[in-house]
Amino acid sequence: MRKLLLTALVALSPMAFAGPECTTADKAEWQDKDQFQENLKAQGYEIKKFKVTSGNCYEIYGWNKDKQKVEIYYNPVTGAVVKEEIED
Repeated sequence: MRKLLLTALVALSPMAFAGPECTTADKAEWQDKDQFQENLKAQGYEIKKFKVTSGNCYEIYGWNKDKQKVEIYYNPVTGAVVKEEIED
């Protein structure tokens, strides 16, 4: 029974850690990655890591203008925040 439970947990774990789905739009409609990051920096963000997720999001790890550690998922078409986590 324990082996079955462990197998089920391992099979489900990718779903538990999946990020949000941000867009289904064609990448030709997305904002330019470099310009997007420059706009965030102009707003006071310090970007440690920037990536495109499997859910078609722009994701940043870094700090906001208040020096709080952040992880933020953005819709790459609209620039809207889809999910945000801030550490105090």
